[in-house]
Amino acid sequence: MRYLTDRKRAVGLGAGGSGTQGHWQMMVRSMIMVVITPLFLITFGLGLGGTYEEALAYYSQPIPAIIIALSLIVGLIQLMCEANEAIEDYIHGVKEKLTLVATKAFAYTLIVAGLFALVKLAL
Repeated sequence: MRYLTDRKRAVGLGAGGSGTQGHWQMMVRSMIMVVITPLFLITFGLGLGGTYEEALAYYSQPIPAIIIALSLIVGLIQLMCEANEAIEDYIHGVKEKLTLVATKAFAYTLIVAGLFALVKLAL
């Protein structure tokens, strides 16, 4: 007979195989998005309405560039993780593994392309 408390069951690997780690990671990403989204909207709004040169000069400054980069990174990672959850729920077998790999590769490619464009814009 095994005597496991509720805490022991939660700390270990549950039915999903990952315990509570995935839940906490999602909560942290969501809290970061709550802060970054208004900052992104304000930063994006301040860059609108000017000429191309004014917008280029504005986004070349470090604070707007950092806010845009963080929102891009955290937003795409959050989207990738949510897509992975849906894939794990509805696709099984080899198709699941291939789709998970493709989703991660696509998300990280978008992050790299976005950061490359942001660095190219800043220089």
